[in-house]
Amino acid sequence: MSELTPEILLHGYSIGIFPMAEHRDDPEIFWVDPRRRGIMPLNGFHISRSLTRAIRRTSFHHTIDRDFDGVVAACADREDTWINEEIAALYGALHRAGLAHSLEVWDREALVGGVYGVTLGRAFFGESMFSRRDNASKMALAALVDRLRRAGFILFDTQFLTDHLASLGAKEISRADYHAQLDVAKRGSAAFSTPALDSLQDVLQRMTQMS
Repeated sequence: MSELTPEILLHGYSIGIFPMAEHRDDPEIFWVDPRRRGIMPLNGFHISRSLTRAIRRTSFHHTIDRDFDGVVAACADREDTWINEEIAALYGALHRAGLAHSLEVWDREALVGGVYGVTLGRAFFGESMFSRRDNASKMALAALVDRLRRAGFILFDTQFLTDHLASLGAKEISRADYHAQLDVAKRGSAAFSTPALDSLQDVLQRMTQMS
């Protein structure tokens, strides 16, 4: 692949493809266009009874864009990762341009969970997430879905469907269906940072009212 730039990366998202590396130390980056695409319906996030109890009792709090680089580094800090140095730098550049965002979960001043992704129009492309405490990544996803919904997003692309995401309400759609949804979402406008921050308990209350 020729040298990637933030502009090329964003164009890739606009046509439904995304970059990956085989592992952290592999300098080669390739484009991926899955035959079946994972998405998280923004009105279909599932909060289990155990997660409900955890959120009600937690002292964790969440922020947005407070430590984007820290979230990316934490997502890459695992034995099997597709995030190499160049990919991390590219997402950092998109973040500085206001086109990539993170949502962090904190235990006081310790970063314990988070998720990051790219925004284009009314689409959010989830890239990776991590957890250092029980339920921290689930809380991050719940807060993210709540934020996307309130901000006017209509597509949350999870790229692939994992058992973990499926348990939270994600599903697979065909490549053709995904591109149809993307064509609509990328032409609109939504502001990730607009909804005011509140507590995870407030997020839970809104989620419960929607179910």
